[in-house]
Amino acid sequence: MKILVIHQVPYRKISYHRGIDHALHDVTYIGRPAALREVPGGLRCTLVPLGEDDDLVAGVTARVHPSDGYEKVLSLSEFGILEAVRVRRHLGLPGPSEARVELVRDKVRMKEALVGSGIRHPRFVSAPPACGPLPWSGKTVLKPRSGASSEGVVVLETARAALSAYRRLPDPAAYQLEEYVEGDILHLDGLMRDGRFLELSASRYVNKPVEYADGTPLGSHQTALTEAHRALAREVALALGIEDGCVHLEAFHTADDELVFLEVANRVGGAGVVTAHERRHGVHLPSHEIAVRLGLEPPPTSAPSGRYHGWLAFPGHHLPAGPAEIVLPDGLADHPCVDRLYVLPADRPLPDHITYQEWECPVFIEASHHDAEELGRFLRACAAGITVTTAARVPAGSGSAA
Repeated sequence: MKILVIHQVPYRKISYHRGIDHALHDVTYIGRPAALREVPGGLRCTLVPLGEDDDLVAGVTARVHPSDGYEKVLSLSEFGILEAVRVRRHLGLPGPSEARVELVRDKVRMKEALVGSGIRHPRFVSAPPACGPLPWSGKTVLKPRSGASSEGVVVLETARAALSAYRRLPDPAAYQLEEYVEGDILHLDGLMRDGRFLELSASRYVNKPVEYADGTPLGSHQTALTEAHRALAREVALALGIEDGCVHLEAFHTADDELVFLEVANRVGGAGVVTAHERRHGVHLPSHEIAVRLGLEPPPTSAPSGRYHGWLAFPGHHLPAGPAEIVLPDGLADHPCVDRLYVLPADRPLPDHITYQEWECPVFIEASHHDAEELGRFLRACAAGITVTTAARVPAGSGSAA
């Protein structure tokens, strides 16, 4: 099979070779030069670089043609699944329509599709009237209609303040207003084929994703999967027409034990989701998704650990430039809950952008325990007990003479 991979997600997060036999198939990776440098040198494949400033669709379609004979286009990034629709159309290949893909990319379209489904979701407004209040008055979320990692998301104390902020935006049509829902946030991660879940797991966030942008650590830990979790995942997938591939669904768990839909993506979850799922269930979600999307045999699975798994990431993008000063609790690396502890080397700069990649974060913990609640307590203690700051810089020549 001749396969075109639009390569955007870091290679080590997907490990394409685990899902595609490169000796058997003719694989071409197309992407930015930095992304292509991550492809292992020993793989039998073709690399096609895009220009750094190329529009993704225009850059790809300028370099590949229907006569090239591609049979499949694979794109596993949040920021490439809609673009892949246009690339397939250019190549004359079948695939989902733009309207279908927008239901899992556009946070307004997805909630509009849930109206009348019986699935509770936050009230929202995509184009507020020129004058007049919103249909609610309390805390309000201002967020981009598309995107990931809570970038650009702001929580304001009142609907009036949010409406005022919305009207000051340079491109308000790219945003929506949504009522704030109080409760913990869960994420459900799974894999679908032909409209049926092959895999599904439930996790609870430690802190909230929107807080990460402001410097609060974020993590999650797996919990027992309930019938309510399964029902929500099935109903959302049915309402939005999700049939194949990975699903990353977020929902509020309110004090009255109700699940309220937040948003969903038709791709694998980020941060430590892939590793946590594979350790608990033995299934590497990206390579199994590749098998589903390309019609290949699924790769081998490994033995489940019998434990609940989780992760915790500390941001660095919000800190002033300078060497990181990291203070860890004594004995953390040897704690029985810790599977792996990543600490940014002293000679590596702090990230200047929001990232959950373990090799970029100042501190990233992978942890597990046979009791989900105990694992959650451990990760929350780490979130409170680890500090990440930057060392104060002394300007050259400012020292006093002896």
